[in-house]
Amino acid sequence: MRNNTEANNFKMLNNLIVVISIALPLIVVFLFSFKLDVDLPFSVHLLPFLNAILNGCSAILLILALLAVKSKKFDLHSKLIYAAMVFSLLFLLIYVFYHIVTDSTSYGGSWGMIYFPLLISHIVLAAVQAPLVLFAFLYGFTGQLDKHKKLVKFSYPVWLYVCITGVICYLMISPYYV
Repeated sequence: MRNNTEANNFKMLNNLIVVISIALPLIVVFLFSFKLDVDLPFSVHLLPFLNAILNGCSAILLILALLAVKSKKFDLHSKLIYAAMVFSLLFLLIYVFYHIVTDSTSYGGSWGMIYFPLLISHIVLAAVQAPLVLFAFLYGFTGQLDKHKKLVKFSYPVWLYVCITGVICYLMISPYYV
């Protein structure tokens, strides 16, 4: 950090990430208990399909971002990470909206021994992912590259896993949407 203003801005962003990291899972859990009766002009089950696309795109962007940074194309890396974050944010908004307007879908397949551990790990790591990704982003954004690199060793595989397992879970449960 170059000056006191930058240090104060970093501290403020750091605190904001802590608040978001605590509030986000609580808000999501709370919203699951809240149901809206909304008449949509399309099948509500298009939303999980859209989310699978967003997750798949995020995974591709993350892989491309890794390739870019390995090729020392740091500007491209940053742009790809920004895009992956936008896709992940859109996913989160659509995910919460979908669960506010629908009941949960039960998995009816014979692959439950695979589906449920995959789903549980996906959900748990999705909650863990937010602070990891946000702090890694903050460190990269503020030029704290040593901290960024250390954290990315954990945050990147978690984020990529969550994106990929989101697509797999969708493919496994999609036949059971009513």
